[in-house]
Amino acid sequence: MSDSENPLQVLSEGGIIEITLNRPKANAIDLVTSKKMGEIFSSFRDNPELRVAILRAEGEKFFSAGWDLKAAADGDAVDGDYGIGGFGGLQELGNLNKPVICAVNGICCGGGFEIALSCDLILASENATFALPEIRSGTVADAASIKLPKRIPYHTAMDLLLTGRWFDVEEAKKLGIIKEIVKFSDLRSAAWDLARLLESGPPLVYAAIKEIVREAEDTKFQDVLNRITKRQFSTVDKLYSSEDQIEGAKAFTEKRDPVWKGK
Repeated sequence: MSDSENPLQVLSEGGIIEITLNRPKANAIDLVTSKKMGEIFSSFRDNPELRVAILRAEGEKFFSAGWDLKAAADGDAVDGDYGIGGFGGLQELGNLNKPVICAVNGICCGGGFEIALSCDLILASENATFALPEIRSGTVADAASIKLPKRIPYHTAMDLLLTGRWFDVEEAKKLGIIKEIVKFSDLRSAAWDLARLLESGPPLVYAAIKEIVREAEDTKFQDVLNRITKRQFSTVDKLYSSEDQIEGAKAFTEKRDPVWKGK
């Protein structure tokens, strides 16, 4: 079956559900895939029999390149309907009071990195690399712009956001972004071992922890993201309506350097 027909694979065992992203070659996410992810994660949230979720990706080279710029160049709007839970089904999914583990293999960039940040625990293989290169394709890493400065030192977060530079798994570990580095061959089993540990724990306590942490943030992530998606920031509204937004997607598809006009 082609990737467009089967972009996601779901496996459940006991109280654990594993969601595998499978869209060769970069596991990029278009609107259709995002909506399907939202349906899966909302079903996980609402199913009392399920306690822990694992998000992983097929292949060794890419976890996810994030937003599918080829689909964007073909008409998928960057501010389109991503479905339940927003982009990737996790970023805006309310009341998700169960643990979500992310197993990162290979390249994890842009929206792929933002989805990983939406999980509670991140394991990564030795070959994992990370970046927020949205600035190079003429758009903003919206969720990361909200989350990263709250999770790592401000100036480090701004370095990653403003330069779009790549960093390796060792730096990610030092920054506290990931829990553990494992061999690629052991990544899936390590995620399942962690999931089984959490499955054996108290679900009501986990739910309380997640709600407390979520409500204790100085500014709610959802409030800021709502303003972004509703174009209530003038800079975002200008960006989403700009020629540069289209140019970034076209340049990516045509494998050339973008020509920015600032309009």
